[in-house]
Amino acid sequence: MLTSDPTGEMLRSDAFPKKADGRIALLQGTLDLLILKTLLLGPCHGQGVARSIQRQSEETFFVDHGSLYLALQRLEDKKWISANWGVSENNRKARFYSLTPKGRATSWRKQASGSG
Repeated sequence: MLTSDPTGEMLRSDAFPKKADGRIALLQGTLDLLILKTLLLGPCHGQGVARSIQRQSEETFFVDHGSLYLALQRLEDKKWISANWGVSENNRKARFYSLTPKGRATSWRKQASGSG
């Protein structure tokens, strides 16, 4: 089965391990790339990133929150994304993530090399 990622590219969803409910658990490198591609669209809080990935994959990709926040921290440590506190659409304090110039370049480089 082919599934579109947040940028509209097609991914083979049968290449990923499935959870008991049929959704797909994302591998670390794949999750990092999907986060970067999601943030190409603009800043977003963590829950919004997870929802965007799941929505764009028509609920095929499952984004575990523990894995998501570890990946966000890893990308922030690499200086590929930055985070700032703000208020979400439901008036809650949230960290909003955005691509840094280094992250934007990395995302385009991975896309051009066929890694994404």
